[in-house]
Amino acid sequence: MTTVRPVREEDRDGWLPLWHGYNDFYRNDPTEEVTRATFRRLCEGSDGLFGLVAEDDEGRLVGLAHLVFHPSTWTTASYCYLEDLFVLREGRGSGAGRALIEGAYAEADRRGADRVYWHTQQYNAPARSLYDAVGHATSFVVYER
Repeated sequence: MTTVRPVREEDRDGWLPLWHGYNDFYRNDPTEEVTRATFRRLCEGSDGLFGLVAEDDEGRLVGLAHLVFHPSTWTTASYCYLEDLFVLREGRGSGAGRALIEGAYAEADRRGADRVYWHTQQYNAPARSLYDAVGHATSFVVYER
């Protein structure tokens, strides 16, 4: 059974391997300063950030979800961007990913957000099979500078 809850300061040692695993998957190498600031902001809920973690039956952290709540020009409510979602290899297939997404939905509902959205790499087929079950793909294409 997976339990999803907000990330806490005392989770840092369990959160770090998840954060590094997520960044390794996307070939990202954040500085220690970014890592420290991200964890602090997730715990504090500052700058619109909110963090969730998934625990297995033995209390080990097996997954994370990082949410960004922000205003939108298309609604008077906010949107919730699910920026980061990651489950350790040994936690995959346990329902942890689905539980984290459902946790994001619950937090968005609690805050009155009109939309929860995220994006992933086209080649991320295992995650996309879950995403197809809990959401729907849109026609938007992502561009960046």
